[in-house]
Amino acid sequence: MSSRRIRVVRPGDLGAGDIETWRELRAKSGAPAHPFMEPEFTLAVGRVRPRARVAVISEDDGGTAGFFPFERGRLGHGTAIGFGVSDLQGAVLRPGLPLDPQTLLRACGLSTWEFDNLEERQGLFAPDAARSYPSYVIDVGDGYESYEKALRARSPKFLRTTLAKERKLGRLAGEVRFVLDERDPAVLRTLMEWKSAQYRRTGRRDRFARKWIRELVEFLFHTRAPGCSGLLSVLYAGDRPVAAHFGLRSRTVLSCWFPAYATGFAKFSPGLILHLSMARAAAGDGIGMLDMGRGAAEYKDGLKTGELTVYEGASVRPGVGAALRWAGREPSRRAHGFVRNRPRLAGLARRGLERAGRLRDPKTP
Repeated sequence: MSSRRIRVVRPGDLGAGDIETWRELRAKSGAPAHPFMEPEFTLAVGRVRPRARVAVISEDDGGTAGFFPFERGRLGHGTAIGFGVSDLQGAVLRPGLPLDPQTLLRACGLSTWEFDNLEERQGLFAPDAARSYPSYVIDVGDGYESYEKALRARSPKFLRTTLAKERKLGRLAGEVRFVLDERDPAVLRTLMEWKSAQYRRTGRRDRFARKWIRELVEFLFHTRAPGCSGLLSVLYAGDRPVAAHFGLRSRTVLSCWFPAYATGFAKFSPGLILHLSMARAAAGDGIGMLDMGRGAAEYKDGLKTGELTVYEGASVRPGVGAALRWAGREPSRRAHGFVRNRPRLAGLARRGLERAGRLRDPKTP
């Protein structure tokens, strides 16, 4: 690897040739066409995160063999690009490229590189994974009718109840209609307000309170590229939005990112109606898979057809500073894992967070 060159640039400094090579390498990987792994996501993060960087790995003959997007923090601590909101992470490399993580991290000036949604088959970093998580998916590759048939056989009451609520919503609140690709930015702002309220209501950190996340979502809303386009999908009752979702799509994959609904319509389960409508419309638009992401949720259990696997961990170069930082994080990680793997404790923790959220924001419903 010593004869191979690695240059580190800002995402905005990538040329048109670099972007095209990135897309070609990604297409050759054999992995699902996940929009978080496309160059447009890294370019968008680079606009709102000054420390975003990309390592460009050159072949001996001068050709490009790969790209490694990351964010560089203090004391050489690195994270995955868009860490905290990116639902899939890793390097984009020529298949079979002989490269070791230590060489790559050294060239990037990193002592550690932390990830929490590492993609499957990322052989370069797989040995550094500390734990794995399921990422729940809806497979509509054979069409929505095939998916609904399977759903009806597996969870007949779940589907029957959801469809009945949709009919009732239409009777009481106005005709139910669904828009797969809504272009009104005012509806995007409404969704972010709903999501912020949900974060506070459940005692979680409000992502949209962070300026860079709001700006990232707003920029991606206007992004239109074959491998990565912002997609705002909205469920209406009459003329009023009752549920919405913003995610990223490629030609064949929809990454479910930020779903939320108006709490005044909660008894109709608008989020479930929204996801079924998304699956139906996505299948009709050539999308074969909806990735709902990691993290257990009752609605995911009802809707899923299978799972992918993502990994959490860190690649660490030998050194006291990196070792101390990673060791300091591990007790917290182990505690979270201990709670997650015990449903009763997880329930108690969730209720405690919800109470804390209400205390911080008494107006939250």
